[in-house]
Amino acid sequence: MSVSATTSPSSTHITLSIHGMTCATCAGRVENALMRVTGVVEAHVNLVSEKAEVLFLSGAISAADLILAVDNAGYSAEVSITHRDDDAQAARDALRQQHDFIKLISAFALTAPLLLPMMGVSLPLWLQWVLATPMQFYFGARFYRAAWSALKHMTGSMDVLIALGTSVAYGYSLWLMFQPHTHHTYFEASSVVIALVMLGKYLEERAKKSTTAAIRALIALRPDYAHVMRGAYEVDIPIDAVVVGDIVMVRPGETIPVDGVIIDGSGSIDESLLTGESLPIDKSRGDYVTGGALNGMSALQIKTRAVGEQSTLAQMIYLVEQAQIHKAPMQKLVDRVASLFVPVVLVCAIMSCAFWMWWDGDIGHALLASVSVMVIACPCALGLATPTAFMVGTGVAARAGILVRDQEALERAQHVTTVVLDKTGTLTEGHLSVAAIEYTDGIDPSDIVRLAASLQKMSEHPVGRAIVIYARHNGHIDLLQAHHFIAHAGQGVSADINGVDYIMGNRSLMSAYHIDISATEPRACAFETTGHTLVWMANRTTNKLMAMIALRDQIKPTTSNALAHLRAMGLHLIMLTGDHERTAQAIAQELGIDDVRAGVLPEGKVNVIAQLQAQGHIIAMVGDGINDAPALARADIGIAMGTGADVAMHAASLTLMRGDPCLIADALDISRATFRTIRRGLFWAFIYNIIGIPIAAAGWLNPMLAGAAMAVSSLSVVLNALLLRRWRPRTMS
Repeated sequence: MSVSATTSPSSTHITLSIHGMTCATCAGRVENALMRVTGVVEAHVNLVSEKAEVLFLSGAISAADLILAVDNAGYSAEVSITHRDDDAQAARDALRQQHDFIKLISAFALTAPLLLPMMGVSLPLWLQWVLATPMQFYFGARFYRAAWSALKHMTGSMDVLIALGTSVAYGYSLWLMFQPHTHHTYFEASSVVIALVMLGKYLEERAKKSTTAAIRALIALRPDYAHVMRGAYEVDIPIDAVVVGDIVMVRPGETIPVDGVIIDGSGSIDESLLTGESLPIDKSRGDYVTGGALNGMSALQIKTRAVGEQSTLAQMIYLVEQAQIHKAPMQKLVDRVASLFVPVVLVCAIMSCAFWMWWDGDIGHALLASVSVMVIACPCALGLATPTAFMVGTGVAARAGILVRDQEALERAQHVTTVVLDKTGTLTEGHLSVAAIEYTDGIDPSDIVRLAASLQKMSEHPVGRAIVIYARHNGHIDLLQAHHFIAHAGQGVSADINGVDYIMGNRSLMSAYHIDISATEPRACAFETTGHTLVWMANRTTNKLMAMIALRDQIKPTTSNALAHLRAMGLHLIMLTGDHERTAQAIAQELGIDDVRAGVLPEGKVNVIAQLQAQGHIIAMVGDGINDAPALARADIGIAMGTGADVAMHAASLTLMRGDPCLIADALDISRATFRTIRRGLFWAFIYNIIGIPIAAAGWLNPMLAGAAMAVSSLSVVLNALLLRRWRPRTMS
């Protein structure tokens, strides 16, 4: 996404594609260069995706200023392409990869003869020089350019080590050529190192492409054209030309191009790549469909509701990209270590050379030990371990229907000790249905249902929707107009209908308005102990209770399995709800939840979270409603059910694209799996350097073997991250 929505009226996001970075030091230098531009608020650079995300003050600077700053740092940049241009970018990448492959083959063709003397085949020194020179200054030019840029800015990088190490080997060999009685040089060492590093980088780039597979899969879901009705005719227009309100025709087997509502037709829709749902979902007239889903065997007419950057697919792509580009605290720590890496290695190389010169006086041995130190050292492995694992982890999470807001959220999720679960819409279906209506004495029941639905028709709460649906099923189509409607958070609603003030809500609301409900308590207790939710309706003008409505919400089929997964992960479970204690306990007992906090208002939910945090719990709060948003924001990790309210998703750290509670355990599990992968990658990267550098300094390692080891180190870190692609959600295992 090249330019995103602003985070505030005074700031703008822009994404730049960065070219020329080779290691974590490079990414740090680009980041620092961007941060030094006046007007930049934040800058995040990702080595793996080669993207920079910049937040800057609107009007203070332009994209050209940012690109100039990157250029001055020794790299190149351009505004990141939009998703519709990805095919062209893929073609350019394929062409560049083909060019790199040809260069790689040419480099090995020049290098191979230099190895003949090691096999006992004589090769004239002048011919060795002829073969090694283009290797050093043509194929190795990329290292010189990058190293010079780094040195100009008083920083180090992998390129500095390679350029310096191979130059020492080449220069010493050139000097030996003109010495009498010289029979051996080290041209093969410098050339083989360059060839092996080129091979390692080529393989590393191919492997890194696999880490972005999730993004490419999401982008590929979007078709280029849509069949749109223009008057009586159907015309094919580019997807970017479709506007809200257009009627789009979708034929059997086609990908749905827009978000919208079915106005004609019905059939099965495959949303697996969007939500992770393995089975197609039956949808018919009035149902909402998402662009990128695959239509089954029926023809559909869809009225467009969202296009472009406002579509669900575009928002998913944006969230995954943002999660991949922002840095977690662990990565920031590794970047600081990597920034000190090159100077430390150079000191080790100088000390190694000086030691061997003192110990045996053999300048050749001393220089080779020094070269081996510089060549085997691998800052790339350290720099790649964290971002590659994050790229793969957030990608497989998205494939399973779990959207991660940022890397910091994914890092925190692994430490969760307690999961606080909202009841309605999380553990239960959230689709309440009216089970019974109890009328008070002296009330005519004939119009109560119509009056109750009129009072609730402006409410988004499941209780309100259930009452409206019940009224319409019972023939009450024309509802009355409600005035001065007020939603009392966590309690109910009030409004004026035909000049009469009415309220409808739970015990708390009735108590606040001094409505006596004691006459209904025996029946209320019976309903609540069987898990029903109760609301009362009263006439505020006369302060008279009119009716009690019992509603029932079914527990989701996968809830018990989901809770078993969470318990198996060693997590403490708490059910948090605004329902009455008896209703909450009935549901909790059925699900085997021992810790229940009932009758809690929205602000009370925040207080419960805060109290648990003060006791040392690391909290994941799971909810789907507007009332849950404050608690989601207050928790260490907020997990929003994607079937709920948008405000809940905006407040959450993780969003589950479908309402399956098994995804809660999956979300926490992918966090743990990602960080196991990161720790494993960092362990091997550190161990490699801790063991390899001393061995090279001791003179026990040939520069060619050092070069091969360095190439393998970087590649192994990327391949380690790719192992994470084997992770599967519990619902699919």
